[in-house]
Amino acid sequence: MTAGTTGSAAVIAGGACAFPARMDQDALWTDFFAPRLGNSRVAERLYRAAGVRHRHAVADPVVEDVSTWSTQRRMERYIDEAPGLGKEAVGAALADAGLSAEEVGMFAVVSCTGYTTPGLDIRLAADLGMPADVQRLMIGHMGCYAALPGLGAVSDYVVARRRPAVLLCLELTSLHAQPTTDDLSQVITHALFADAAAAVVLRPGDGGPGGGGLSVTDVAARTDPATSGHMRWDITDLGFRMELSPEVPAVLARHVGPLVDDLLTRHGLAVDDVGAWAVHPGGPRILDTVARELELPADALDASRTVLREYGNCSSATVLIILEELRRTGKLASGKPVVVLAFGPGLTLYAALLRGGT
Repeated sequence: MTAGTTGSAAVIAGGACAFPARMDQDALWTDFFAPRLGNSRVAERLYRAAGVRHRHAVADPVVEDVSTWSTQRRMERYIDEAPGLGKEAVGAALADAGLSAEEVGMFAVVSCTGYTTPGLDIRLAADLGMPADVQRLMIGHMGCYAALPGLGAVSDYVVARRRPAVLLCLELTSLHAQPTTDDLSQVITHALFADAAAAVVLRPGDGGPGGGGLSVTDVAARTDPATSGHMRWDITDLGFRMELSPEVPAVLARHVGPLVDDLLTRHGLAVDDVGAWAVHPGGPRILDTVARELELPADALDASRTVLREYGNCSSATVLIILEELRRTGKLASGKPVVVLAFGPGLTLYAALLRGGT
């Protein structure tokens, strides 16, 4: 998808995020995990190495331990909690773009943490007042990179149909907390993941610099099926269980350079031309690997590190939260290209090239 080369483009005209209650990372360790892990120094070291200070969750384990809940009960809770967060994020994003819900032609919802039929897309479209003929798309179980194929799909719709579209990423990872054990991979999972909703509104535009937003110029992907077992999201009777291999950074190190080089080269660009980076913070080692392999300046991933520190890993919503952080700090104002990177099961890498800026 290369909308920016066709004389038209889908432009990100607005965005917003919504979060449930905030949790303090140190308090979570002291009040919940430490007693259940026998005050293990190894577990504490891994927990604190996640680089997270605060997270948000609909189910704070200190208040409400859902780890023994059935999958059915977790899904029921998802549909209780998700619509409110989704409505808040989409409503604010539409207001930011200066558009009404009645103008939306396509509504895409991304989530790997909850399932229901009728889906969240149908419930929110009706609640927000989107038209009866709005086209809807549900993207499920793709994991942390899913915002980017979602962005590609809604961008293609906007270019082809010349109508606005909305992308919502909503993840409630806290509903999939697993029973606390001495499995160190689960310690890392419990230290990283958090809940959030993030939405962007796209409208037709010319894609030129100063055109009132970031145009979605291209989306690229690369999957290494030989490493598919390194990152999994297994459905169990006790919710969805995340499995993360310590080998993930090594796999990313092999692929992230060629992926980004291919994406930039076909648009006559190089890494030095990029003005801002929105890189999914799967953890500090992931960010360190990307920075090293791409030879980025020391401060290039500051927004990603800030989001990891203050919000944790919010799965698919995270890169949209990082874009909001970049906008808040004025890093999108230069008009230089922006690269968005995310990673997930497959093992899959996705990248998007955005151009323009406000």
